[in-house]
Amino acid sequence: MRTFLLLTLFWASLITTPLQAQPGSDDPHLAHGTRAIATLEQTANWQSLFNGKDLSGWSGDTAGYAAQEGILICKKGGKNLVSDGQYSDFAFQFEFKLEESGNNGIGIRVPDGGHPASSSMEIQILDHHGSRYNGIADMGEGRTRKMSWLKPWQYHGSIYGITPARTGYLKPPGEWNRETIVAIEDHIMVILNGAVIVDAFLDETTPVDGTPHPGMKTPLGHLVLAGHSDRVEFRDLRIADYSPSPSTPNSKTDNQPPNGFAALFNGKNLNGWKGLAHKNANQRRSLAGEALETAQTKADQTMNEHWSIVDGVLTYDGAGQSLCTAKDYGDFELYLDWKIPPGADSGIYLRGTPQVQIWDPWDPRAKNDDPPSSAEQWVAAYKNGRNLGSGGLWNNRRSRNSPLVLADRKPGEWNTFLIRMVGDKVTIWLNDKLIANRVKLENFWDKSGKTPLVRSDQIELQHHGSELFFKNIYLRELPY
Repeated sequence: MRTFLLLTLFWASLITTPLQAQPGSDDPHLAHGTRAIATLEQTANWQSLFNGKDLSGWSGDTAGYAAQEGILICKKGGKNLVSDGQYSDFAFQFEFKLEESGNNGIGIRVPDGGHPASSSMEIQILDHHGSRYNGIADMGEGRTRKMSWLKPWQYHGSIYGITPARTGYLKPPGEWNRETIVAIEDHIMVILNGAVIVDAFLDETTPVDGTPHPGMKTPLGHLVLAGHSDRVEFRDLRIADYSPSPSTPNSKTDNQPPNGFAALFNGKNLNGWKGLAHKNANQRRSLAGEALETAQTKADQTMNEHWSIVDGVLTYDGAGQSLCTAKDYGDFELYLDWKIPPGADSGIYLRGTPQVQIWDPWDPRAKNDDPPSSAEQWVAAYKNGRNLGSGGLWNNRRSRNSPLVLADRKPGEWNTFLIRMVGDKVTIWLNDKLIANRVKLENFWDKSGKTPLVRSDQIELQHHGSELFFKNIYLRELPY
C-alpha cells in the first residue's frame, strides 16, 4: 500500500506540475538538439511531403484538410490525413501552429488502416497549456493550485502512452513551432524548437501508461496527421530517408565516397587520423592537459612510423599500434574495405570499444600438425572462434558474439564491411551477407556489466601484430 501511495503521489506531481525546462545557452537539451540538427544538415536528403497547393501525396480525410498559400490546414472536425508513402527509418521535419487548446498528432510507421496510437506510435501535437486541460483547484483556507487533467505522456511531443516529453519549449498558440521527429530502428527522438524533448530507445522502454503497445514494434508504415477535430496549421513538411544503405557502396573509384557519405581516408595521407593514446579507453578518456598532449604526441609518432599509404591503400606493417579517427562518432553507417595476409588478426573498434572481428577463418593455429579432420576437432582447435568468420562481436559475454554466416573471402582478397550502429546495437554486412542483426555491443571496459556503452568515441583500426590493408573508408553520421 505504501508503494502504491508513493507512486500515486509521484504521478500526481508530474501531472499537476510538469517539469519545466529552462532554455538557455547552457541548456543540455538545446545542445543535444543543435548536434542532431547539424548532422541532419550534413547528411539528410530531404524530400518535400507537401507541395503547398493541394493534397497530392496524401489520402484519408482529405475533406478535413485544405491547402492554402503554402499552409496545410487541419480544419475544425478534421481527422486523419495519411501519407501515400511508407517509411521505416527517417527524419520528418515540419512547422506547426496551434490554436488555444489545439490537439493533433503525428502517427509514425502506421500500417494500412491502422490507428496511430495503437497500431504504431503517435507523437502528441498539443497546446498542453490550454484551458481545456487545466484549471484552478481550491485547496482551502484561501489557497489555490493550478491543476492539469493531462497525464505525463499526453503533453506535447510525448510518444502517446509510451514516453513523456520534456516541457518548456512549446511556443504559445498562434506562433509557429519547428519540430523534427527522428525514427531510426528503435531510436525515437523528438526535437522541438531546437531542443531534444524525447530521446527514447524502444527496446529498453516500458510504456508509462502500463498497457501493452504492440505498435512500438511496427517497423514500417505511413505518416499520419492525426486530427482531433481542432484547427492546426502545418507547413514545410519534408522527410529524409535513413534506411540502411546498400551493403556495397555505390562508388566506382577508390576512396571517393558515395552520396551522403564522407571519406575518412583520402587515399593520400593520414589526415583525419591519430595514434592510440592509451590502450585502455577509460584511462585514455581521463587524460587531459599536458598528460594528454604528451601521450598523443608519442602515439602520433608511432602511427607515422608504422602506418603509411601505398598506391591509395592504408597500409600497416604490423609493428606499431592501432589507428584511430581524430573525430568521435555516435550513430553511423561505416563502409570499409579490408585485406589481410594468411593468419592475420585485426578488428574495428566502435566508439573505442572492442570489436567487430577481422581474422583468417582458415588459419588452423596448429602450425606443426595436420588440419583438423572432424567437426569436433575443428571446434577444439578454434577456441577463439576464428573458424566462424569475421564480423562477430567476439568480446561480448551476454549478447551474441559470433557472425550469422561465414562470409570472408580468402586471405589476400579484398572484403567489404557495412557496419551500422544505432544506440548500442550493431548490424553488419560482410561481402553483401548479413552477419550481425542489431546485436548489442557490450561495454568491454566495464566488467560489472552495469555501465552502458559511451554515446560517442573514436573508431579504431585494431592492431594485432600482423600486416593490414584498408581502403574505401566511408562514413555517414546518423542523428543522435
